[in-house]
Amino acid sequence: MGSHAAPHHHRKALLVASAVVLTAAGLLGLPRADGAPAAADACRTTSVNLPRGDCGPFWQVLAEDFNGDVVPLGAFSDCEHDVDTSAAYCGGLSGSYRDNWWAYPTGWRDTANSRGRDVVGVYHPEDTVSVGPAEDGDGRMTIRMWRPADGGPVHAAAVVPRAVMEMAYGKYSARIKVTKPAPGYKSAWLHYGGGCEMDHPEGEWTGSLTAFHHPCGGGEQGYFPGADDWTEWHTVSTEWTPGHVRFFVDGRQIGHDTREVPDQPLSWVLQNESALEGPGAAPGSSAQLDITWVAAYAYNWK
Repeated sequence: MGSHAAPHHHRKALLVASAVVLTAAGLLGLPRADGAPAAADACRTTSVNLPRGDCGPFWQVLAEDFNGDVVPLGAFSDCEHDVDTSAAYCGGLSGSYRDNWWAYPTGWRDTANSRGRDVVGVYHPEDTVSVGPAEDGDGRMTIRMWRPADGGPVHAAAVVPRAVMEMAYGKYSARIKVTKPAPGYKSAWLHYGGGCEMDHPEGEWTGSLTAFHHPCGGGEQGYFPGADDWTEWHTVSTEWTPGHVRFFVDGRQIGHDTREVPDQPLSWVLQNESALEGPGAAPGSSAQLDITWVAAYAYNWK
């Protein structure tokens, strides 16, 4: 286990509700949308194609469509350098991918380890993350998580765009699809730190896609349902500006919260791990998420 992994996920364990509380949130109407008509995101990000260029108060600092070099399994390795900082890198990568991407190092434990789950995960970017063309030629980053046939821990993956590590505010977008679902696997893409957390998208891959906001210092979580099915292509976006966080799916605003929004630099972690609800991953099973593009923007840098 990495020395940074346990504190990270213990903090998350204190903030994210259990399955019972999540159900209650939906029934009791805990904070969701702000009541205004659903707004479009600042870049009108609904196209299947990678958006390019600045928009509104956002200056694009990363535009990746994965149509360049192939990154085979094994390349996301030796990631223990300057961990959790903007200087972090994976020694096994080269070129633009080494410049632009980091991953949680092999051996760090996922969130399920602090939840008493029967099936837990350990991060293994070297055998879960690759980049290359799909059958139709579209370049994609592939996250293929799996559980060994002997019943060992799930091999999980969390990748981090370096351009927006330790950055306050911004816009964060990606186009994603679970191309192979299986029980026991999930995502929780997040910004966290200092008692604050914003998660989008989050959910078990066989369930629904949801966003959450955990106000800095505690308080009721904001809970924002986004889409019913991870196995369809979706464009997900988070817009984080002073005093506001907004969540979008396919260009439609699904949530807006103003309560104790973080104001300190945080990193965007594309975290994929073993499930926290429902059945654990079966021995010998696997599941796959494809990312066809990622775009990230700084706020008001100009």
